[in-house]
Amino acid sequence: MTATTDGAGTAPSRAAEDGHGTTTLSGPSESAVPQAAAREAAERATARAVQHLLSRQDEQGWWKGDLETNVTMDAEDLLLRQFLGIQDEHITRATARFIRSQQRPDGAWATFHGGPGELSATVEAYVALRLAGDAPGDDHMAAASAWVRERGGIAATRVFTRIWLALFGWWRWEDLPEMPPEIMYLPKWVPLNIYDFGCWARQTIVPLTVVGAHRPVRRAPFGLDELHTDPRRPNPPRPLAPPTTWDGFFQRLDKALHAYRKVSIGPVRRAAMNAASRWIIERQENDGAWGGIQPPAVYSIIALHLLGYDLDHPVLRAGLESLDRFAVWSKTEDGEPVRMVEACQSPVWDTCLATVALADAGLEPDHPALVKAVDWMLDEQVTRPGDWSVRRPELPSGGWAFEFHNDNYPDIDDTAEVVLALKRVRHPQPRRVEAAVERAMRWTEGMQSRNGAWAAFDVDNTSPFPNRLPFCDFGEVIDPPSADVTAHVVEALAVLGRQHDPRARRGIEYLLAEQEESGAWFGRWGVNYVYGTGAAVPALVAAGLPASHPAIRRAVRWLESVQNTDGGWGEDLRSYRDPDWIGRGASTASQTGWALLALLAAGEREGEAVRRGVDHLVRTQRADGSWDEPYFTGTGFPWDFTINYHLYRQVFPLTALGRYLHGDPLTAGHRED
Repeated sequence: MTATTDGAGTAPSRAAEDGHGTTTLSGPSESAVPQAAAREAAERATARAVQHLLSRQDEQGWWKGDLETNVTMDAEDLLLRQFLGIQDEHITRATARFIRSQQRPDGAWATFHGGPGELSATVEAYVALRLAGDAPGDDHMAAASAWVRERGGIAATRVFTRIWLALFGWWRWEDLPEMPPEIMYLPKWVPLNIYDFGCWARQTIVPLTVVGAHRPVRRAPFGLDELHTDPRRPNPPRPLAPPTTWDGFFQRLDKALHAYRKVSIGPVRRAAMNAASRWIIERQENDGAWGGIQPPAVYSIIALHLLGYDLDHPVLRAGLESLDRFAVWSKTEDGEPVRMVEACQSPVWDTCLATVALADAGLEPDHPALVKAVDWMLDEQVTRPGDWSVRRPELPSGGWAFEFHNDNYPDIDDTAEVVLALKRVRHPQPRRVEAAVERAMRWTEGMQSRNGAWAAFDVDNTSPFPNRLPFCDFGEVIDPPSADVTAHVVEALAVLGRQHDPRARRGIEYLLAEQEESGAWFGRWGVNYVYGTGAAVPALVAAGLPASHPAIRRAVRWLESVQNTDGGWGEDLRSYRDPDWIGRGASTASQTGWALLALLAAGEREGEAVRRGVDHLVRTQRADGSWDEPYFTGTGFPWDFTINYHLYRQVFPLTALGRYLHGDPLTAGHRED
């Protein structure tokens, strides 16, 4: 784990390097390999990758790679321990080593490898290191504080960062946006009720309403004057937007909520906080976590503790133990322990993708590793209602979640991919598998949104209001349908022979309408247009679109136009904000895999772009059969929260190599010339 390179700057022109040593000019591959030799090389690379992936399977049948995000997870873990008074010197030192290792040369911290410095992440990392004993005058700390001041200081950070600082008296609660616990009483048809928020947001906001109602302060052992542009005026006033704009309206709504706090009736507020606490406890998973992700767990623990639950209470004890399981330990070259905190864990997602990769690479469909993986996935199917049933109360459950334990929030993307994995395996109990698939698809079909597409967790979670709240500046807080999730569902329906079903046809129409003028599709849950295109093309071809269809040809031309000179594909996260970065970036194993999956589905197996892409994967494979990938190619919130799934670099190149050698075992029969 080393410090990231600067990486900031403008996107590359077609004739200039992209800042990562790779150009986006199309041209001959670095290694012109004859077709027969390329196939032999691909076969050897595939065999090595298969063995590597098999070696990483758990005895229970699942796979899980590390899920790397950014240092705010680690910083907030130390802040939580400080707030609760449960500091551990060993944990603090190991976490601080990881945070220091991620600092950029300019003193800042980024939210993805090679990315620009990010203010809130830098402030949280700095404060965590102060708690670990680093002095403000240390060179790395002085560089960080100077960088923060140059960009507006603490006052310019996101709301969540300032909430953490308010817990220790480093920021005034009065200067934070208000979110009252009485929101629990809003009916489901009223705008801004909790079910208008995406599941990850509502799980975070509900406990924070309790925290904000209490406004606790645990005085810190030091001040943070060095992080203010002017310590005498830490929060300089800002003019309100015009009242006729949405921003102006919601800013004034926030002022009204601050006024309401002063006149709120005690019994009503206490009842609202009790309703929030019941809501929180009802959603705690069997492993003690909330929603399988770190932020709701952290805030739920704080909220319940403020409501009188002591740290030995079973609810809080289980919650704290669950957070410990999010820690990934390693060692420095000198043997010193390093601790990184995962925001989430992805065993179901990793397992279904690994199963697809191994099956497509030519592993026998009844191979013991695949059967064991299916057994584990079948046991993970969610058969009870969750928050999704608020919008679909009559729909029987049947989906899969992303994590080990998250029965309240199965997601449509995982469910579709698990179905695609199950259909590739010859299981000794086929009726058991078919019953699971039928339950899953009944649930998935019932989760279709009004526009014919599918979102990740909810149905028609598209209210325009939550994202406009001053409180909600931490990333995407709603869950609208997306092309990538819809593509996975359409592909699953096609594999089951349902491509002519009205639901599938509506999904196909949505995908065709969502294609950009360039020929690409936006990627909501992966970076970015390479991911969206890598999902959409195989789905549309599986559903019966011929390779000659204009939408498919446009996609092929776009992928060919953004292929790097080394034969691979890469797309930087800055493409979410800056169109000049679309399709541009250092080649990565996972993004090269996505591009190849689209091109192979489009019938380009003998094409030059595919040959160069396969050659790139072969040349960049490590001796142990794996690939290296420091870049973040997973998306939590576009731009605001991004992910390096450590197993992506294994499963997607292997899937692409397997389909290059053998074709897609499930969808070839649906294709038309």
